[in-house]
Amino acid sequence: MRSSNKPLVLLIACLLLFSMAAQLALSVRQQSSTWDECDHLFAGYMSLKAGDFALNPEHPPLAKMVAAFPLLSLNLAVQPYQGRYFKWEAYFNGRELVFRNDPAHGGAYAGDTLLYRARLAVMVFALLLAVLVFLASWEMFGPVAALIALTLVAFEPSLLTNGGIITTDSAVTCMLFAAVYAFYRYTKAPSLSRLLLTGLATGLAFAAKHSAILLPPMLILLAAGDLCSRWQTARTSQHRVADLRRILFRSAASLACILAIGVFVLWAFYGFRYRMVPGGPMMIPSLQSTMVSLPPLDNKIILFAVHHHLLPESYLFGLVDVRRVAGNQPTYLFGHILASGVWYYFPIVLLIKLTLPVLLFLAAAVWAILSGRIHRRELWFVLVPPVAFLSFALTSPLNVGIRHILPVVPFLLVLASAAAVALIRQSRRFAYPVAALLLWNIVSCLHAFPNYMPYSNELWGGPSHTRLYLSDAAVEWGQNLKWTKSYLDQHNIHDCYFAYFVEPFVLPSDYGIPCKLLPTLESRGMVDLEVPPVIHGTILISDSVLSGYELGSSVLNPYDSLFHRKPDDIIMNGVEVYHGDFELPLASSMMYEVRARKLLSGDPSTHLKPDPQAALIVASQAVSLAPEGLDAHLVLGNALLALNRKQEAAVQYREALAITERMEPSAKEHAEKSLKGLLAKCDSDSGV
Repeated sequence: MRSSNKPLVLLIACLLLFSMAAQLALSVRQQSSTWDECDHLFAGYMSLKAGDFALNPEHPPLAKMVAAFPLLSLNLAVQPYQGRYFKWEAYFNGRELVFRNDPAHGGAYAGDTLLYRARLAVMVFALLLAVLVFLASWEMFGPVAALIALTLVAFEPSLLTNGGIITTDSAVTCMLFAAVYAFYRYTKAPSLSRLLLTGLATGLAFAAKHSAILLPPMLILLAAGDLCSRWQTARTSQHRVADLRRILFRSAASLACILAIGVFVLWAFYGFRYRMVPGGPMMIPSLQSTMVSLPPLDNKIILFAVHHHLLPESYLFGLVDVRRVAGNQPTYLFGHILASGVWYYFPIVLLIKLTLPVLLFLAAAVWAILSGRIHRRELWFVLVPPVAFLSFALTSPLNVGIRHILPVVPFLLVLASAAAVALIRQSRRFAYPVAALLLWNIVSCLHAFPNYMPYSNELWGGPSHTRLYLSDAAVEWGQNLKWTKSYLDQHNIHDCYFAYFVEPFVLPSDYGIPCKLLPTLESRGMVDLEVPPVIHGTILISDSVLSGYELGSSVLNPYDSLFHRKPDDIIMNGVEVYHGDFELPLASSMMYEVRARKLLSGDPSTHLKPDPQAALIVASQAVSLAPEGLDAHLVLGNALLALNRKQEAAVQYREALAITERMEPSAKEHAEKSLKGLLAKCDSDSGV
């Protein structure tokens, strides 16, 4: 590249960065709070203000602290702790922090203003990632590849989706890429400064998200590949042996130093303090009690780390919680609910979520690799991280969208840029289709603005069809309330019902939406929602609620009848609108099921003692409202069993067992096992 062209390349790069920043800022300005944002923001705020790391420990503090930093100078009221389960404490207090410091509640800052300030802060990770991708692509494959890669990053819907909201996904994506790129530069020309920089980036990755524990194995694989490459280029077998020993020792020592620096940086984020809180009562279960659900080997490893204080308590608790929560989570794919994750989920998500131009570039990359048109060393550093990360993800039972494999995306974009350059070098005529693909990529991305989350490429029908294949953070994560409010105002709708995905942690009323709430998986046990047997008027349902995937089976979905009905309107590809008269028996019975369970178990927080007789009355109401409700029959059976009316309980369990015949195979197996166990208890207690 001629030096005279360098200013032009840098100018174009600056324009691309500006366009990315503008997309991020303008899109999230129009979005309401998503599922985890208030939770993360409150946890980061309390970490900075009070050194409290007991809130939201399932996520390390880097991104949360960055988000909360712009709020530190503000005079904000903080809700006192209520002694609740630690996750609910963070979620509900986060909502109070964001939405109860406005003038209507005696504060000075609207919730939208606070949230936007925090979102602007976390955008630094997405923009830094773009700069790093540009620099890495230039160093590995040249300035043309750098511009192509930056163009792909600046107009990549998945990066734009996560780059402007307060989550840990963009942060870990940035820092993991930074660590790999820094290690590439260190192995290329070792120096103390590059070693320290790699260690710093590794520590920041550790502090961003627990999935960064995959980074050390990646670095070992990268070092092994670099070692083999250098050994093969040695002049003689004698030199090879000497070089092997020297490089092996240096690599091992370097990796040990990088890991040590990384752990030091991680400790720094926790103030070099082992305990989660500086003092006072713990709001969460003890680490030891939470570890009971772990496999024996995992349990031993964590116990060893706890005993020797190898890592901060909050970080260790987060590892345990992530491992625990990930197990047996339902999955939604191609309109079907699966009881747990499947290995092919994430490859399919990539095929749906990546733009078609990127997929075509990656197809060209296969040709470039097989024909040797990409340097082997650079290829190793670009391929190993995404392959390693994705290989681990294939075994994960938690399948909720591309954000959990977001770190693979920048590496794929760098590889795509290398393939594009290889095509151009093969023949100048390929410059035109490459330019056309880049333009297509830009148009496809901008077509999804300002709501990038439900993006899918044209092969799958675009953003309006994504809900047919995926759910949760791949489609709708609570970001649609502002657009929903505008829709209701434009259509003069005031009497309505709304099943909103993020309730009760964020409520439609926080954005001025007048709708009555319909129950969801989370809200049914926390908010007393009475649903009439017949609803007249307008119903709005978040797509992630409508799919019913969180409940594990369509048979348990209170909105399954609406799922199979064409909506009258769709708001921003995320909220379904229905007009008419509707019977939702499972939704109507849900409140009574919850009340019956509370009466059966009692509630120590309210000094409520178990009352099976009262539970029986309430559970009977649930069954009368939902004769085909599995949960209604189950709770009625439990109430009868508690009253020692075993034969009647067995009748209810058999009714529930008959309903399981309509369930998906994976969900049916679990439900049948549980119900047959209860029936066996009835039979044995009855002397049958």
